[in-house]
Amino acid sequence: MNAPRFVLASASPARRQLLHSVGIAPVVQPSDYDESQAQQLEAEELVEFLALGKAKTVVRQLQEPALVLGCDSVLQLDGQIYGKPEGAAVAVARWQQMRGRVGRLYTGHALFNLAQQAQVCCQVTEVYFADISDSQIEAYVSTQEPLHCAGSFALDGYGGLFIDKIVGCHSNVIGLSLPLLRQMLAEFGYDVTDFWHR
Repeated sequence: MNAPRFVLASASPARRQLLHSVGIAPVVQPSDYDESQAQQLEAEELVEFLALGKAKTVVRQLQEPALVLGCDSVLQLDGQIYGKPEGAAVAVARWQQMRGRVGRLYTGHALFNLAQQAQVCCQVTEVYFADISDSQIEAYVSTQEPLHCAGSFALDGYGGLFIDKIVGCHSNVIGLSLPLLRQMLAEFGYDVTDFWHR
């Protein structure tokens, strides 16, 4: 079957690159969704709520039907939920708290089909942070990479040096779960290979 347009409702370069790496060339249309609408939710509910809000916002903006994927990620540690840090000092403080510990990375996925029906799912991955030194934390934060990432780290960048292991889906930690996306597409009757750009 001919695959419909695949729209990524995210400005995340990591999510775009993940899709490109498996042969999917999405149309990138970032959402201007107001994330402050989400209040006092548990981590799984929060990322699903935000992913759905982002995707729904883009669906409403489209001139013609398309598959639309929205995502949102947070890190949970000691019951606290962390998105992107508000600045370098916050990122340093978070790393001082995270080092030598295990966090849980939640990514919500919302996929709309051509009939504007939605599937909403969450993937969770355990992240084992290395017990790194203060000087390594300062050096990492000075790269500015952590300032753009949920949980103040990027597994696919410098931050990969400071992650001892992960338990669960690898790509989920980067921004979207590729196995989960394959399953969600199948639920809507698509084979993921239909979306390979040839």
